[in-house]
Amino acid sequence: MKTLFTSLLLIIMSFPTVSQTREKGPWWPNATWGARDEAGASNWITPEKIMQALTYAKEGKVYELGHPYERAMPYGGTRSYKLSVVDTGPAAGKNKQLGNEEVISGELGQVGTQFDGPGHIGALIKYGDGTMKGVYYNGFTQEEVVHPDGLLHLGVQNVKPIVSRGILVDIASYKGVDRLSNSYEVTLADTRGALARQGVAESSITPGDVIIFRYGWSQLWKSPEEFNRNPPGIGLEVAHWLVARQIAMTGADTAPTEVVPNPDADLVVPVHQELIMKNGIFNLENMDLESLAADKVYEFLFIFTPIRFVGSSGSPGRPIAIR
Repeated sequence: MKTLFTSLLLIIMSFPTVSQTREKGPWWPNATWGARDEAGASNWITPEKIMQALTYAKEGKVYELGHPYERAMPYGGTRSYKLSVVDTGPAAGKNKQLGNEEVISGELGQVGTQFDGPGHIGALIKYGDGTMKGVYYNGFTQEEVVHPDGLLHLGVQNVKPIVSRGILVDIASYKGVDRLSNSYEVTLADTRGALARQGVAESSITPGDVIIFRYGWSQLWKSPEEFNRNPPGIGLEVAHWLVARQIAMTGADTAPTEVVPNPDADLVVPVHQELIMKNGIFNLENMDLESLAADKVYEFLFIFTPIRFVGSSGSPGRPIAIR
């Protein structure tokens, strides 16, 4: 599990090495947005898409889809988070003004409710000339991307705000359970069955939509060890379906969104690679979907924007749904 939670994940992958170069490879250049694109599927969020999404806000009720950030929340691997309040000094002026500030230490991009940006996941592959290179979204190489002071390309500052139609796929309710069992792989049949049960036509999904999966895993949030132990999630079958739907982002109420471990023991979080690395589709993890599911809200206005940390591979944030 520790490998899963590295900030930048490189996985060795095998591809045919013929004509594989910086300019052309198995998943690059991006056929829709061009060879130097760094915004990924957030490019689907056009003014027209935003105006269409606004029509789903009919009552003005807001749902918080993220967990509060606090020291007691679950972490993966060696990640940590600590907020300390510091005194700003003695009372100032005739009005005796007092104040507080805070210092945060630890990881910010990959703790709590977390956004995986375009520079988060890559793969180590063999080029046509026989060399091994780390490669990320749109063919950006390890040398081009990674620097100790921040990513030189594919940082979250390149991602456009996500204001779109959100769709909740409540797999736990569809399966008739409070929460899915450990390491359960959500199938395409599950996904389609849940959508049909909810009255959401698969044909209504359009480019730029945000599709969020509920597994019931938020119920374990206060039990970090259980929360992190082999969560359920989607596999490559559903990932390929999401890619075909041209969504902007997916997410779930678990840390990886995808099933862990993968049924193929030779693969480590391959859904991350399929979505983020190959297609620029973002992943929002550790969501809180219980209130949304309780009210049976399956289509809504979805709003999330990563904090513009220059050179960061991920970001905290406050996702909301408005019905």
